[in-house]
Amino acid sequence: MCVGQVQAAGSPPDSDGALGSDTKPTGVSDDAPERPPSAGLLAALRVRRNATLGAVAGIGLAVLVYLVRVFELAGPVAATQRYPVVGPEGWFLVLGFVLASATALLVTALLTAATAYRRTREL
Repeated sequence: MCVGQVQAAGSPPDSDGALGSDTKPTGVSDDAPERPPSAGLLAALRVRRNATLGAVAGIGLAVLVYLVRVFELAGPVAATQRYPVVGPEGWFLVLGFVLASATALLVTALLTAATAYRRTREL
C-alpha cells in the first residue's frame, strides 16, 4: 500500500497490498484456532472447591447477620423504621441474599487467586 492510500474497512489487503483483491496472503485462514479445554485450568485452580467454600461462607455470614438483626440478638434497634410490602423480615431476607452472593463471590475469587499464585510459584 502506498503512502497516503487508506484501506477500505472490511477489505483485507492481498499479499502485495493492493485494494479490492479477493486473494488472501499466504498462511491466512478463515478457520478459528482450536482452544484448549478449560476443564484442566478449572481443576488446577480448584474453582469448584473454592466456589463451595465461598457459598458456605456467604450463606453462613448472611444467616448470622439475619439472625442478629431480625431477632434482635444484639438488642433492639434505636430507631424504628417502616418496611413497605414485605415487612422487615422480607427486606432482611433480600439483603441477606445480596450479602451471601457478594461474600461467596469475594471468597471464591480470593481463594482462586491464592491458588493461582501458589501454582505460579511451583513452576
